[in-house]
Amino acid sequence: MNKNTRMITNEKEGKVLFKLAAPMTLGILGMIVFNLVDTYYVGQLGTVELAALSFTFPVVMIIGSIAHGLGVGMTAAVSHAAGQQNREKQIRLITWGLGLSFLIVAFFVIIGQLTITPVFTLLGADSTTLPVIREYMSIWYWGVIFVVIPMTANSAIRGMGDTKTPSQVMLVAAVLNIILDPLLIFGIGPFPALGVSGAALATVISRGTTFSVAWYILIFREKVISFKDRKLASIFEIWRELLHVGIPNVLSKIIIPIGSGIITGLIAVHGREAVAGFGIATRIDMFALILLNSLISVIPVFVGQNWGAGLHDRVIRGLRLSNLFSLAYGISIYFLFLLVAKPMVHIFNDDPRVLSVAIRYMRIVPLAYGLQGVMQIAVTTLNVLKKPVHSALLTLLQMFGIYIPLAILSSRYFGITGIFAALAISYLIMGPLSKMINSRFIKKAFLNKKESAKIVTA
Repeated sequence: MNKNTRMITNEKEGKVLFKLAAPMTLGILGMIVFNLVDTYYVGQLGTVELAALSFTFPVVMIIGSIAHGLGVGMTAAVSHAAGQQNREKQIRLITWGLGLSFLIVAFFVIIGQLTITPVFTLLGADSTTLPVIREYMSIWYWGVIFVVIPMTANSAIRGMGDTKTPSQVMLVAAVLNIILDPLLIFGIGPFPALGVSGAALATVISRGTTFSVAWYILIFREKVISFKDRKLASIFEIWRELLHVGIPNVLSKIIIPIGSGIITGLIAVHGREAVAGFGIATRIDMFALILLNSLISVIPVFVGQNWGAGLHDRVIRGLRLSNLFSLAYGISIYFLFLLVAKPMVHIFNDDPRVLSVAIRYMRIVPLAYGLQGVMQIAVTTLNVLKKPVHSALLTLLQMFGIYIPLAILSSRYFGITGIFAALAISYLIMGPLSKMINSRFIKKAFLNKKESAKIVTA
């Protein structure tokens, strides 16, 4: 048993969660700064360019969701194997899991390049923003390999109990992007002024560093890449295990950007300034939720390794602490935004129509941050405990059962305010419901474990 697994399965639950989440905060902060820097510099080019970048957000999120879904499958499987101290299985999972990621990347690069115009036209982009979107995405799609593979690789590293290295890799990419963005967007020194193409190129180069570093760690430091077992039956068995959790999780994650695309279309009716304001607010959203997302990102490691080791009581105590933290954190951020929303948004753009939309979002949606976190903790736990369909259905219900129908209805009477209120209401409903379903599953698992123990004893 390595030192990370010993820590995760033995030390106090709160202490373990803190030790796992603290380094992830830096990594997630790096990725959020990554996006905020893009938003800031592209915003200096003009409202059209900022709106174009906002239109790309749902599609970029879809690719990220696919990578994240595969990563959750990887983390769940690797953490279970770590809890069971099965080194050989970890190697097979990581090696052929990354092979599967390569196949998926090739598919999306081809499809993405062929569908830029029809997809973004469907999202509501007009003749002014569409050429700018095409300029950005035609470069960004070639860098998909640098998005998907590192996320899957970092998930494998986290599954082994190491959350420090993935966060450091993410932070390096963010720093590089901060340096390259102004150079390539505005043409500083010997660099040409490439505009939004420069933002896309900076992203691809920065992500490329995470690709190289992740491979180095897995091959040379951890030594978990091996092609000795090349039997098709063994490879397909690994893929089946990863996709059992991965596919429903990918689908549940894709629900979010698809829903975001529909919401972007509703907001686009109010003009490109409204879309730009929404884009700024959603990026600030990511920054505001950094500590909560850090906690959620390590839940698979904590739950997976303790569940794999048969320590179900530790899982329950850890989840209880996580939910309490989520509620307290959400309330704190809501009151903070009431005070600083206006000056924060003004950093990115000074158009009064853009500012109005972004500020409205920040004074409504954060009301439900705490219960949004409770829902995400429950959904993530269900994935790790190999109940991915339950997890996907909860996400589907939140987005397409409550949020979007309510947003369509309320936007007719209250405009953009109604759309933002619909998002908050959906989490206020789904937070408690998700927690209840997750608790019932864990309780049922406990009862089954006790029954099995009685039979063995008898």
